[in-house]
Amino acid sequence: MANTSSAKKMARKIVKRTEVNRARRSRMRTFIRNVDEAIEGGNRTAAADVLRAAEPEIMRAAQKGILHKNTASRKVSRLAARISSLQA
Repeated sequence: MANTSSAKKMARKIVKRTEVNRARRSRMRTFIRNVDEAIEGGNRTAAADVLRAAEPEIMRAAQKGILHKNTASRKVSRLAARISSLQA
């Protein structure tokens, strides 16, 4: 348990920050899940539209420190590759 007042304040801040990060991570995962479902549906144009909505959300998560920048880029790249492999 924190003893100093500054340590107590940091403990409170960490709890709040954890909630924000959890919400951001969940939101990003929902967007990725939507892309996966669109790819499974087999409709290339619909999947591309969903990816266009998901890409800024993934990159925003990287900006906010939820993901590493390269991890976010890799996720977007792999989703785009899966979409391009679909039959038009």
